[in-house]
Amino acid sequence: MKTQITDYPAKILLAFGEAIDGNDKIFMWLLKNGYPELAALSKAIRGSEEAFQWLMKNGYPHYAALDMAIVNDQKAYAWLSKYNFIILKRLAEAARGDNAAIKWFALRDLQIFIRIAKKIKHFTDNQKFDYHKLHF
Repeated sequence: MKTQITDYPAKILLAFGEAIDGNDKIFMWLLKNGYPELAALSKAIRGSEEAFQWLMKNGYPHYAALDMAIVNDQKAYAWLSKYNFIILKRLAEAARGDNAAIKWFALRDLQIFIRIAKKIKHFTDNQKFDYHKLHF
């Protein structure tokens, strides 16, 4: 089980970004090829309560916390800090458009996470409805 998002190869993270964009073919590929947690995270980010619950029940509370931190849930953000998920915390900040977080990734040559953050921000900025999610 991969516990850090940095454990994934770049091509898998690129696929994850495509799934965030709503590419169902890539979502299914992730689901069927050993990355169900990234498939679920992409759906949770897109508002799926079922995917969020799957993350919680299957050993990925850090990805559920990321999902909630993206929408600025302070408890989830504190949880990421407490358990030292620094990259996920920074990703949530970058996905909300925090320039310091984006610069943090750039200084560490982690462009893939800037790309993912921009995809998340684009999706959340274009939502017409505020999804009701459980509090973390």
